[in-house]
Amino acid sequence: MNDAAKRDYNELIEKLNRQGEAYDIKLITKAYELCVEAHSGQKRWTGEEYYIHPFNVAKIIISLGMDSQSIAASLLHDVVEDTKTPIEYIKREFGEDVALLVDGVTKIGRLSFVSKEQQQAESLRKMLIAMGQDIRVIIIKLADRLHNMRTIDAVPEQKQRDTSLETLEVYAPIAHRLGIRPVKEELEDLAIKHLDPVAYAEIEELLQHRSHDREQILDDIETRIEERLKETMPNVKMAFQGRVKSIHGIYRKMYLQGKDFDEIYDVYAIRIITDTVADCYNILGIMHDMFRPIPNRFKDYISTPKPNMYQSLHTTVISREGIPFEIQIRTFEMHHTAEFGIAAHWKYKEGITEDDKKMQDRLAWIRQILDNQESSGDVSEIVRSIKVDLSQEDVFAVTPKGDVINLPVGSTVVDFAFAIHSAVGVRMVGAKVDGKIVPISHEVKTGEVIEILTTNQAGHGPSRDWMSIAVTNQAKAKIRSWFKKEKRPENIAAGKLEIEREFSKNGINFSDEEYNEILSDTASRLRFADIEELYAALGYGGISINKILPRIKDEYAKRTKASKPMEITEIKPIASKSSEGVIVEGIDNCLIKISKCCAPLPGDEIIGFITRGHGVSIHKRDCNNVPTDISKAAEPERWIKAYWNTSQRDSFVSTLQIYSVDRDGVLIDVMTTMQNMRVAVHSVNARPVKSGNCIITITISAESVEHLRSITQKLEKIKGVFNVERINQ
Repeated sequence: MNDAAKRDYNELIEKLNRQGEAYDIKLITKAYELCVEAHSGQKRWTGEEYYIHPFNVAKIIISLGMDSQSIAASLLHDVVEDTKTPIEYIKREFGEDVALLVDGVTKIGRLSFVSKEQQQAESLRKMLIAMGQDIRVIIIKLADRLHNMRTIDAVPEQKQRDTSLETLEVYAPIAHRLGIRPVKEELEDLAIKHLDPVAYAEIEELLQHRSHDREQILDDIETRIEERLKETMPNVKMAFQGRVKSIHGIYRKMYLQGKDFDEIYDVYAIRIITDTVADCYNILGIMHDMFRPIPNRFKDYISTPKPNMYQSLHTTVISREGIPFEIQIRTFEMHHTAEFGIAAHWKYKEGITEDDKKMQDRLAWIRQILDNQESSGDVSEIVRSIKVDLSQEDVFAVTPKGDVINLPVGSTVVDFAFAIHSAVGVRMVGAKVDGKIVPISHEVKTGEVIEILTTNQAGHGPSRDWMSIAVTNQAKAKIRSWFKKEKRPENIAAGKLEIEREFSKNGINFSDEEYNEILSDTASRLRFADIEELYAALGYGGISINKILPRIKDEYAKRTKASKPMEITEIKPIASKSSEGVIVEGIDNCLIKISKCCAPLPGDEIIGFITRGHGVSIHKRDCNNVPTDISKAAEPERWIKAYWNTSQRDSFVSTLQIYSVDRDGVLIDVMTTMQNMRVAVHSVNARPVKSGNCIITITISAESVEHLRSITQKLEKIKGVFNVERINQ
């Protein structure tokens, strides 16, 4: 090892010693030496030696209180993927536990997939399966992603946005569900910093400008609270902490819910940590005596823990200075769980035992996500499940028997029924909320008592419309599963009709032989036994027509082009081609500029205007600056014919304004749509308007008017979006 690697090793050992735990130093040293040796000569985007990355991942793992095998695996997590070291060598030299962890974290980058989305989904599926065997896999992966996000400024801008979006949609929700709060909040903040840097900087500035005075007041309040509690509960052990809400948490409320900074009451919080649950409730009473509580701002997560087992009492009060702030009250054990989540089992226990029922309950969602994917046959179901089912915002409703069912915000009665049991959902005919009949599209709210009305009538089952009513992937998977088993003939007929309808709409006209050949190839590629299986999957919603249509359209275009005789077209002798993809008739070798007043794109009807000393300016034919009748223009000779060079496909920058209901998650949905369509995003900004709506301004690259139109149509399908306009900049 060189001197730098030795210094880093000494830092690692010092960090281990400060933890006050017993570690297998020999194993960790051996892993560190292999890490440095295997990655020798490799550099990161930052320009530093590659081993620095696994070294920093190991430091994060140590700070989470993980065990020796986890630390060794974090040092080796990229060795199998990025060097010639085989997994068999890891198993032989470091044991099966370390090998399992390394293999679980390793991406499936060496296999061939149809799309980037499928590769991401397959990697997640492999990781979830490994998590089912050993949850330490995902803790290492989260630490890996956290260090990559800390150093993401060194990678290209588009990769920064793609990685940040994936972090926000996949890894932060997983960290949230595992209860690892510091990792979750830092991942979210770093993601927002690169997805919406303007908003991030604005919130950072607000916190800096307003924090000093408020922190002083809150310090005084904390002192008063401490004095009062020591006076009234002198023999109770207590600790006090101040907390500032994460930037992402403020971002969600300001830009997604349209609140002003001063309307966010939990930006600042005081945490009171004590010994027992009884002490927590006693302290709550004293706090409500000291300060005026804000109505409807009390949350009891002790009696009803969050799905990630977070427990605490939250109450928002107003000080005598008129400043609202949140008080969080919890036990020391609850605090450890809130800070370290699932990692607390390694920090304060000897790992996890098989009979740890609470732990098994906490990890049940992993099996559920895998089951949903298996029943649908679509690996991308995993990503959708994580985005929706691991929502950070939950509602809690109650069955008539008193069982608490937690669901993502926005879930309906259909989701509630299937969350109780598949049989309840399948036999549902209606629902009562707090004793009153409601439609099955009713949105579940916290505290509601929901009774599902069922029937024992033979043959009864869900309606296909329920797929659009259900929100959770768990409910959708169970509905699909029922249709797959019970309605095969109907599914085949519905799937065949859908294909024929789409072929007709897109002008695809295969011969019978070609039709069977193309669909057989499509079915085989998607791992269906035959065309009927493909029809059935389309019929019950196991696969979307949009997944298979692009490839079929490309194949049809190739065959049609090959069957047409070559046509000889007359080439106009005088035409000027530009880097803008425009041909101007009658002028050779001139400067061509796209006019900013109307910003034409390929596909728009255009016309050129000869400027004095600046070449030809290209306008849309219907631009306000172009005369309707050229012959009546002041200088008609300066207007000249122009058209797009269709053989040249360049990207054009275009700006869209999206008008939407100001709902939670709309900006994330917009960015997801752009990522799924492979559209490069140059900038994005969102701002609320007084009407309860918001305006999102996004600048993208489009290939043509048709491409821009398809992007617009996709954006208009996003929930809450009611208009998308192209603007000129």
